[in-house]
Amino acid sequence: RATAAVSSGVWRAAPVAVIGGGFLATSSRAWRSLRQPRWGFRPLSAAATMAAPTKPKAPEHPAFSLLRSETIEEYGATCHVYEHIASKAQVLSVIADDDNKVFGVTFRTPPRDSTGLPHILEHSVLCGSRQYPTKEPFVELLKGSLQTFLNAFTYPDRTCYPVASQNLEDFRNLARVYLDAVFHPRAATDPTVLQQEGWHYEIAGDDGNKLEYSGVVYNEMKGVYSSPDALMARSAQQELFPDNAYSVDSGGDPGAIPDLDFEQFAAFHGEFYHPANARIFFYGDDDPSARLDLLEEYLADFTARDVDTAVKAQPLSIATPKKVTLPFPASASDDDEGGQHMVSVNWLLDAEAPEPVDELGLAVLDHLLLGTSTSVLRKALTDSGLGESVIGGGLQDELRQPTFAVGLKGVAKDDVEKVEALVEATIANLARDGFEADDVEASLNTVEFQLREFNTGSFPKGLSFMLGMMRNWIYERDPVDALRFEAPLAALKDALDNDANAYFRSLLELRFVKNTHRVTVEMKPDATLEASEKADEEARLAAARDEMTPAQLDAVAATAAALKEKQTTPDTAEDLATIPSLGLDDLEKKVKSIPKDVGTVPGAPGATLLSRELPTAGIVYADVALDLRGALDAEDLPLVPLFGRMLQETGVSNKYDATQFTRRVGARTGGLQGTIMNTLKRPLDGGVATGDDLVYRFILRGKATRERASDLFDLMADVLVDADFASAEQRCTEMLKEAKARYESSFRTSGQSYATLRISSGLNLAGAVSEATAGVTHYQSVLRLLERAKNDWPGLLKQLEAMRSKVLANAASSAVINLTGDAGALDAANAALPALAARVLAGDASSSDHPPDWSGLKKVVAPGAFVVPTQVNYVAAGGSLYAPGEFPTGADSVVKRFLSLDYLWNRVRVQGGAYGGSCQFNPVSGTFVFSSYRDPNLEDTLTAYSEAAAWMKALDVEPAELTKAVVAAIGDLDGPSTPDQKGSKSLRHFLDGTTDEARQKHRDEVLAATPADFRRFADRLAALKTTPAVFASAAAVEAANAKGANLAVTKLL
Repeated sequence: RATAAVSSGVWRAAPVAVIGGGFLATSSRAWRSLRQPRWGFRPLSAAATMAAPTKPKAPEHPAFSLLRSETIEEYGATCHVYEHIASKAQVLSVIADDDNKVFGVTFRTPPRDSTGLPHILEHSVLCGSRQYPTKEPFVELLKGSLQTFLNAFTYPDRTCYPVASQNLEDFRNLARVYLDAVFHPRAATDPTVLQQEGWHYEIAGDDGNKLEYSGVVYNEMKGVYSSPDALMARSAQQELFPDNAYSVDSGGDPGAIPDLDFEQFAAFHGEFYHPANARIFFYGDDDPSARLDLLEEYLADFTARDVDTAVKAQPLSIATPKKVTLPFPASASDDDEGGQHMVSVNWLLDAEAPEPVDELGLAVLDHLLLGTSTSVLRKALTDSGLGESVIGGGLQDELRQPTFAVGLKGVAKDDVEKVEALVEATIANLARDGFEADDVEASLNTVEFQLREFNTGSFPKGLSFMLGMMRNWIYERDPVDALRFEAPLAALKDALDNDANAYFRSLLELRFVKNTHRVTVEMKPDATLEASEKADEEARLAAARDEMTPAQLDAVAATAAALKEKQTTPDTAEDLATIPSLGLDDLEKKVKSIPKDVGTVPGAPGATLLSRELPTAGIVYADVALDLRGALDAEDLPLVPLFGRMLQETGVSNKYDATQFTRRVGARTGGLQGTIMNTLKRPLDGGVATGDDLVYRFILRGKATRERASDLFDLMADVLVDADFASAEQRCTEMLKEAKARYESSFRTSGQSYATLRISSGLNLAGAVSEATAGVTHYQSVLRLLERAKNDWPGLLKQLEAMRSKVLANAASSAVINLTGDAGALDAANAALPALAARVLAGDASSSDHPPDWSGLKKVVAPGAFVVPTQVNYVAAGGSLYAPGEFPTGADSVVKRFLSLDYLWNRVRVQGGAYGGSCQFNPVSGTFVFSSYRDPNLEDTLTAYSEAAAWMKALDVEPAELTKAVVAAIGDLDGPSTPDQKGSKSLRHFLDGTTDEARQKHRDEVLAATPADFRRFADRLAALKTTPAVFASAAAVEAANAKGANLAVTKLL
């Protein structure tokens, strides 16, 4: 269950490697889905006319007391709040017209130390239970469910277990498995679960004379503690909250995790995982009476008891602002020219949670300060030249009290105090002078648009509601109030209409300027820290070994052997049969088409117009997709990410400076965002792409209400035609510094993404372009471009201007404009479209049939080992599973998924201790790649990859397991999509050649998968010539090469 940090919590996701890369940025900071739910949404066009929804009658149940029912007008939803009479469990049942149903149970789990007990327990309860005694029901559900969300995550004070599905039977199956898991887990009585998920000793050394720590969470947190950003955030939180549960690490400190014993572990579950400490949530269009019946199946076992798990408020007790200095693992080169220090200034903003109007006011203030590249505080920091990238994240409001953090990374050691002083001075000046009226209008409009649109993307809306409500519910505040925003928004608007600067001055004075509960955290690079931490760990292990008698050492070996035996012993058929699953008859057999009208753009007959009518509540979503493949030369490619940002963040020549342009976008639209599409075009015959038929486009996406369609298109044209490159010398340098810093951070924490890119780069043109624009090769280009920006700005500017000219010259014959909206929105967009076409598509409509030669890109790179300061490894290996012209089938996706969730899960994660292991297969390019995440091993993982084919050849796929694999593969195809996502997907399908016929063929092949497909895949896997790429520490690479890995070594950081 590979995790990533989410908000304040630790998040466990399905084990899929992420393909990362690039540094294209949006014109405004994304409004995080985990912050949206605090307020909710209402469609813009319906705001004045929407009738109050009919409140469904609350179902009654003898086991539950109905406390109240409330209609939430902002959602058109009804909330029934119950208490389970016997156990005192709290239940919130939300009835909404949404088939993506959500269930979740959340416990308050404030930690008492940094052993990571809440986090380890979050992993462990999903490892078998009373009714579902398999070793990992979580994985069995991933293997065979139509789930649209299946996960668990740990915050500093709570642990959440949510699921979602559009299929009613599947949804209830998921809820039952999770309820049994949290209330009756095997982990509470079986120490091997703690050993696997938390930590245990292993006998190591050639002579068996050493001890090692192993365990999934132990290795996960070693990865977390390799990240300077994570170390800084941890320190800031603990210093700001010295007197409550936030003063320790709920995720676990690797130095403290081995202090956790099974007695503590079991007692924690018994104390905290009781219904009296639970907040249980339902959402969707399912029968609310059946929800209560389902809950009673599990809650009937419990009676009420006193459970004191409240998280106390942290007093504003720091009378004089504090300064904390900590080391982070770095290479010796990080001390060149004064070093790459990091510094953040952190405030605890309130002694209690703010009132709703001020909570919303703080969100607008956060956007004013940091929300865009031209926001006052962000701009002051970037323009200062004191560092490479703004850090901190601004407002954090998911915990008991809100905090604010901001700073810089890539700071010279002599400039650390200057950063702190600049933050203080900028905020003090704003408290004195206020904000420009246009800035306030833009930020307020941006936040209000996001509240009303409430676009959670692929994240279930019901889960956003749940997580937002928890920000009240677990602190004994009204969870239903957490869904309302109209009243606080109206009150805020009144305050801003009266005197906006007086309002914001008040917020700044009270919560920042006069607030001494502030901590400045400096992180300083330490080239010896990695080695010293390893030496400390080895010393602890040696001391532990020296204290053991021979009998105790034998017991350690026996315990490790018993754990290994349990891990390698398959679940029985009887146990597997307890996991509820769907059958093939429950699956939709036909693909769902997305409507699309294809025409030409008025006034530009060489350009294509796509449009579709979908319910968007008066919002128009527009894309302009410009061809880069036919326009740019190979030497332009390293500049493409920079080019994309320069278009969006440099203002408009003779019209707006960068700040004015950002204000205009914020005040008139829902935002603009540039992305890159890079993929091989799908052959019509369904085979692997031959040659290098590449789709490579810059796509500018914007959204606005239909009344603002002309404003939206005018601003999109400004971006594409008149972005003011010439005045952006300083901003260009800042962007490159930010890109450098972002790469150097993510190499340590997402190495599997870059390893995958590196492998793919030598296999096809799409992979080569990704590496050149988003991988290690691009990082090296960024370093050169940074020097060029400093020393040859005229030359760099000339190349950027030439790139724009080439792209626009090609646009009239190749551009695609894509519109999504309801009838009124499309009418408004079509009326405004000619003006956009006249500016953007004014070039010659003729085009060349011979795009520029990029063939040399394939020869750029070679894989190997990339050395970075880290305590864990990221290990990948892959190659071409299918050659050009060969024909993959949809069944391959079934097999690939099974390989990830069975063999790699067990071999790399469960037995190897890595935090995640997976494989990816691209049927268009034929590329197949294994990867691991936060992995304590290197050569052993490469060995596991090499033995995957033999495992699969020996595999006897039972009919029930095959059915589950097919169900899950169909689930991957059928996730819910919002109207704007459907529009984007339709555009991508048009550009890459995906037809409904091809989608149906793929679906039919998935549904028809047989054991023979597993054997066929195994034969291909056996013949696969893999190339490795790893991101690891110097010591790990040296040890692997000593054992014969023969990895070419590149010192990256």
